[in-house]
Amino acid sequence: MAADRDDGMSADPVAPGVDRDALLQLAVDAAEAAGAQLLARAGDVHTVAPKSSATDPVSEADRAAETLLVERLRAARPDDGFLGEEGADRAGTSGLRWVLDPLDGTVNYLYGLPAWCVSVACEDADGGLVGAICDPLRGETFRAARGHGAWLGRERLAVNDPVALERALVATGFAYDPAARALQGARAGALLPQVRDLRRAGSAALDLCNVAAGRVDGYYEAGVGHWDWAAGALIAAESGATVSRYTAADGRHGLVVAGPALHDPLRAAAMEGG
Repeated sequence: MAADRDDGMSADPVAPGVDRDALLQLAVDAAEAAGAQLLARAGDVHTVAPKSSATDPVSEADRAAETLLVERLRAARPDDGFLGEEGADRAGTSGLRWVLDPLDGTVNYLYGLPAWCVSVACEDADGGLVGAICDPLRGETFRAARGHGAWLGRERLAVNDPVALERALVATGFAYDPAARALQGARAGALLPQVRDLRRAGSAALDLCNVAAGRVDGYYEAGVGHWDWAAGALIAAESGATVSRYTAADGRHGLVVAGPALHDPLRAAAMEGG
């Protein structure tokens, strides 16, 4: 298993002419606008299609939210690039790229479960620069700028630390591929006796925000896409969490995120066996 550690705290300076505060406000405004649209459509989604598997759906709501995000961001930043879960893929010339998950937690959204969000991040050559995650149902927007902390409203977020592995409440998630899910289930079963408990909410982006806010102590998951963690990993790192990426034995990429004292024990326990 190859490891690529990244605490998210890249060098603070940004490229000349880049207004970090303006970028963050743009990310917040776009995420909240898409969140409001999704909230208005909730319970009235008629078109659902399979994506990576029969159990991994994409809805008309996902695509409409991504369209809204791209249109807003392009209007303000026409030279930036894009990477979106539902197909927004465009090279830019500015050196900045927006990474979008217009609806993280689609299954929850379709079933009426209260754990879904909109994730918007902007990256430069050093990685995450700003990120915003809007949870419309709770009326919460998490935000962070590299080197300037993570925030929820006026509250600066701080990861729980130190936390011992046996006292850790850990969030995780599962892939949609049946074979990958079987491996993840076996690993979760092995980890469960070593920690306080496991939580599976169904939104990687919200799991990362919950680490940042101290609502859970750590998070691990394999098979997450870049759009799943681009904003959330920055928010968690800026709350003081240690963020590491890894490649599992079956080739899937993942993250381990926790306070400094918990991170290494959690990583070792969660990654045992591959």
